[in-house]
Amino acid sequence: MADAVVHIIDDDEAVRDSLSFLLDSVGLAARIYDSAVAFLDQADRAAPGCIVTDVRMPDMSGLELVRRLAEQGIEHPVIVMTGHADVPLAVEAMKAGAVEFLEKPFEEETLLRAIRTALTKGGQAQEDRAEKQRLRAILDGLSPREREVLQGVIDGKLNKTIAFELGISARTVEVYRANMMSKTGARGLSELVQMVMLARA
Repeated sequence: MADAVVHIIDDDEAVRDSLSFLLDSVGLAARIYDSAVAFLDQADRAAPGCIVTDVRMPDMSGLELVRRLAEQGIEHPVIVMTGHADVPLAVEAMKAGAVEFLEKPFEEETLLRAIRTALTKGGQAQEDRAEKQRLRAILDGLSPREREVLQGVIDGKLNKTIAFELGISARTVEVYRANMMSKTGARGLSELVQMVMLARA
């Protein structure tokens, strides 16, 4: 969270400057954008953190931004700011993946609390992605035959059933299973299954 950046997207310069000043005053880094399009142009290179966006903007609304981010697989948590008349739009943004919406005018502390929550979620998501990549790399290191045995184990099949289906002995299946446990570092079958489920999620 220390290196996280709050990406502020609003077509109103006064709002951008005000929010940037607020975040700076509490030691949070901020980057400002005058439109959702401007942010999307470099979203794939955006520093980890969260997004605070107005919901009603020219060219692209905050709702459309949330949808585009989801399509592109960009997982920055999004906080949507909305005027009273735009609450239904903000609710749609929540359904599309925004983590929270704040109705204007809101207290500074309300915004800061929402941002801290979003940054915590974003940091956890980043850790989850890193763990998923680590597990995928481990599973990719298994031999083709070990992966076949692993799939049988995941499917809940007995060693003798796996052996019959693969045309090998049950003893050989046991050897492959031992190799899998060693390569993955799993301490038991349940942990091995959890690793596979997480890697495939």
